[in-house]
Amino acid sequence: MSSLTERFLLMVFTVSGEQEAKEARKERQAESKVGAFSMLLFRLRQTVTQPRTYVGLLGVVSMLLLWYALTELLNIPRFNKLPGPVAVWKEFTSRTPIYGISIYTPDYYMHIFWSVWRVAQAFFWATILGVPLGLFMGWRKVFRDYTFPILEIIRPIPVLAWVPIAILMFTGIASREAPIIFLTFLASFYATVLNTMLGVESIDEVYFRAARCLGAKPRHIFFRIVLPGALPFIFTGLQIGVGVGWFSLVAAEMLSGEYGLGFLIWDSYVLVQFQVIIIAMITLGIIGYLFSAAIRMVGNMLMRWTTRESV
Repeated sequence: MSSLTERFLLMVFTVSGEQEAKEARKERQAESKVGAFSMLLFRLRQTVTQPRTYVGLLGVVSMLLLWYALTELLNIPRFNKLPGPVAVWKEFTSRTPIYGISIYTPDYYMHIFWSVWRVAQAFFWATILGVPLGLFMGWRKVFRDYTFPILEIIRPIPVLAWVPIAILMFTGIASREAPIIFLTFLASFYATVLNTMLGVESIDEVYFRAARCLGAKPRHIFFRIVLPGALPFIFTGLQIGVGVGWFSLVAAEMLSGEYGLGFLIWDSYVLVQFQVIIIAMITLGIIGYLFSAAIRMVGNMLMRWTTRESV
């Protein structure tokens, strides 16, 4: 591609970028005038009026009906030993639960707090370390060739295989909490690094050549091209990372936890408290969904152009 074509493309991208920036400034000004609460109500009404909201609710209701039919209504073998939604709901909403866990018991919220706190710490470190590493792996080929084989050798190792190593490494340093957070961090870290690296590699080379032709310095290329271009992949990696982080957390808490939803599931299994197992599993799913929804919300705020294109 000739230098003239690259300059023309750069002018087009610059003009479109300025237009998007103006539109974003107008939206921010409108939000400041209307108020954050009014804007929140507007977005809530917009969500309620969208058909996909009701389609999603229909899917959840269908799952509950299937669960009820398999466990309580039809009494199908291998499912009739599982607690049904009615029994789980009675236990969950009881002020005096049979197995000691319900919406009214402090222990239920204590388990939630410890799991959320551990995932938050692991997710923080996976983001702080994984995003910069992925950006440089995708941007600098030499750095990628140096680090990618190491990552690919370590990544297939199951998280549970790291349990003895984690216990040995963190002995004497918050010995009960540190291994759990480390195991949760590992799974989230891999997903964050790989998706960030793929995001940088997906950027068209024309952007880099055009910026160099106009004399852009490496730091300008990084902050104006690499980082914005990889943002969609970064937030996809963060959503995947927080999901696998919850998966790893449950496994880690089953092995070495004292509190947490994973520990609650394993302890309830040992004590044959199947209603509590279902309560903890549903709680995990809801909290994981809220984590992913929060990441999507932040991503939509930082990437307004993708939101406008999807409308």
